[in-house]
Amino acid sequence: MRVLIIEDESQIARWVDNYFRQAGYDTVVEADGRKGLDRARTWRPDLIILDLNLPEIDGLDICRMLRQDPRPEIAHVLIIMLTARAEEIDRLLGLEIGADDYVTKPFSPREIVARAKAIFRRVNRSSTGNLLLTDSDLVVDVDGHEAHLGGQPLSLTPNEFSVLVTLLKHQGRVLKRSRLIELALGHDYEGLERSVDVYIRQLRRKIGDLGGDPERIATVFGVGYRYEG
Repeated sequence: MRVLIIEDESQIARWVDNYFRQAGYDTVVEADGRKGLDRARTWRPDLIILDLNLPEIDGLDICRMLRQDPRPEIAHVLIIMLTARAEEIDRLLGLEIGADDYVTKPFSPREIVARAKAIFRRVNRSSTGNLLLTDSDLVVDVDGHEAHLGGQPLSLTPNEFSVLVTLLKHQGRVLKRSRLIELALGHDYEGLERSVDVYIRQLRRKIGDLGGDPERIATVFGVGYRYEG
């Protein structure tokens, strides 16, 4: 596995680099945003450890540009953001920029390696390079727009599929209804906020019809939903 570390604080970069190397990963370190972005596009890492505050181009812009890349293997690269700014946490948690996880400074390098391993366990790629999200008997091909449960096709509408993908990407985290709609269906979605409840009911029913556990999508009363796996 390849890990690109884009961090301008040399001591932090060395710590993170050493821990990933000790864990058996191939690593490259870049100290400014522009070089980091270029390296991400050419070296094609499996994971990027991306600092929020960088010279030349900041982490938010790098993440946005990567997510807009027409090549799936670059657009879907896994990203863990690093931030020392507490006010940015809500934005990162909401994943408005498409990050897969975040870590706040100060942190333990062991924590980042553990987060990376957790992400790698649930995210894979098919032989064709398509992004796969997995949880036990559930496999979702994001690029192919297909889902299978226990080897059987899980027939979903486009909106149901988008909601399921969003929940899987944020596995273990609670998403408010408004945030789930924004991330899954976009800022311009014109339906009611409560319409997400309908999509959740349909997902649970279809998962249950194929013998799966519908309660893997948990309701957090008064807040929203969480995919528990």
